[in-house]
Amino acid sequence: MSYKNLNACLLDLEKNGHLKRIKTEVSPDLEMAEIHRQVFDNKGPALLFEKVKGSPFMAASNIYGTNERMAFIFRKTLPKIKKVIELKSDPSRFFKHPLQYISAPFTALKALPMKAWKSPVLFGKTTIDKLPQLKSWKKDGGAFITLPQVLTLPPGEKNIMKSNLGMYRIQLSGNQYDINKEVGLHYQLHRGIGVHHTAYNNSDEPFRCSIFIGGPPSNAFAAIMPMPEDMSELTFAGMLNGRRFRYARKNGHIISSDADFVITGTIKKNIKKPEGPFGDHLGYYSLEHDFPVMEIENVYHRKNAIWQFTVVGRPPQEDSAFGWLIHQLVEPLTAQEFPGIKEIHAVDAAGVHPLMLAIGSERYMPFRDRKPEEILSQANHILGKGQTTLTKFLFIAAEGDVPKLDTHDTRHFFEHILERIDLTRDLHFQTRTTIDTLDYSGSGWNEGSKVIFACAGDKIRELKSELPNGFNLPNGFSEPVFVNNGILAIKAPPFNLEKNNADINYFCGQMEKYAEYFQQHIPLVILTENPAILAATENNFLWATFTRMNPSHDIHGIFSFIKNKHWGCRGALVFDARIKPHHAPVLEVDKDVAEKVAGVVEKVLE
Repeated sequence: MSYKNLNACLLDLEKNGHLKRIKTEVSPDLEMAEIHRQVFDNKGPALLFEKVKGSPFMAASNIYGTNERMAFIFRKTLPKIKKVIELKSDPSRFFKHPLQYISAPFTALKALPMKAWKSPVLFGKTTIDKLPQLKSWKKDGGAFITLPQVLTLPPGEKNIMKSNLGMYRIQLSGNQYDINKEVGLHYQLHRGIGVHHTAYNNSDEPFRCSIFIGGPPSNAFAAIMPMPEDMSELTFAGMLNGRRFRYARKNGHIISSDADFVITGTIKKNIKKPEGPFGDHLGYYSLEHDFPVMEIENVYHRKNAIWQFTVVGRPPQEDSAFGWLIHQLVEPLTAQEFPGIKEIHAVDAAGVHPLMLAIGSERYMPFRDRKPEEILSQANHILGKGQTTLTKFLFIAAEGDVPKLDTHDTRHFFEHILERIDLTRDLHFQTRTTIDTLDYSGSGWNEGSKVIFACAGDKIRELKSELPNGFNLPNGFSEPVFVNNGILAIKAPPFNLEKNNADINYFCGQMEKYAEYFQQHIPLVILTENPAILAATENNFLWATFTRMNPSHDIHGIFSFIKNKHWGCRGALVFDARIKPHHAPVLEVDKDVAEKVAGVVEKVLE
């Protein structure tokens, strides 16, 4: 089914029992976000807020809130797109199964963006302060657009196919922004819009920018989709919707004709203002930093426009369904993008970028003992390409050592790695490099390290969930709890920068008497503030461990050594997953707001 606009999708969801209307007035200041979070946590329906306090416009959220609802929205087009992507990954499929793939080329051609004669979005004009001023977390620096579609073209370019459509958060109010005249844009120079920004800095042309909100739900998804080379985001949006992306030109700007809102303006080339804080998808606040500013020209809206938003925070959240759908679509391209890689999984529960699991191919030297060789080249390829360059911890295993190894079964995958990894040989660090700007575990903003854990071959240890006889912890350390076979969490004293890891060195030294047992049965020890909480769920382990560590600084070991610039250990790995003073604050729900909206949530979930 194709949707002409957002409202058509919402009516379809409502007709099929996937949407509830909230008729009471709700404030966009924390209340709408809290309702959204509680409904999402209960796997509830999409939401339509009919009365938004302070705004004449309705708002909708949780549209993509479950994988099942995501699949329902795109139920008619997903099979067709999969065929296009499968054919791109292996063109020979067309000749092997011509009837199965005969429609694929036409699917792409029929989805090319189309210039529209009429643009419903130009029905009326409004101002920034009349838009729903959505604030999701109490320490957010102001109101934000959380599902924007930001379109730019390179200097001098008129061809719509050369445009970049990306999702870069927009701050509407707060900080030093002149309300109704300016908004802030959060993006990095290596992203598509950042490349355009650099080009405009070297030109005399104004840097025009258009921000779309709403429209067919395929448009928002296209803005975050990691696109195959030579495919436009607008063409992908057309394929996913089963209807071509309609656009027009207005005062030098590209207009998404079917959007609910379009904000047009000019990005100031050499001017930045503080943007943030913002409660982000890692489960922490991204802090206030200088980012580009856009001068507002016009704010257009369609008749009965609906403001589409989401709420991000500690995963899983609504955007987790984006990751699920991306995996469904790009899985056939994995071997083409990363030769030798059989499977790849950016772990949502760990915030996506901090942790990646992969299965590669180990075909080198088949006549000698099996060890990580080819998979190290494949791992470096992963860390050197596109979005996967943001990976901080990469665990890669060789295919064939056990049947049916699955990167999405994280518990079993970690067991597989820990049973086989040689801690003296199989850790490979990249230090003093870049990491995700939203990740504050590093040594500075956008500064940190990466590490590869690799394994290939037979088991070299038997993992256990029991401590050695006579085990005693050193003073200041307590509450040992097993997270999984071979993974032990221990309560450590609060992190103290002045100690310069003296407490970690003391701990590792005291544990040397158990080094052989640890090496054989408990190869990973995690130091944390609350072991019981970290071990309570798989998601807690993944989030509290991998979002709070900078590999070069926070990986230690019992009987550790450096030989020819290679680090390893002869006992157990020791992860320092404590919260550090330089980390961003953890997101916390406002209990008063949660209690206030509980009645609304209860009615939605009836």
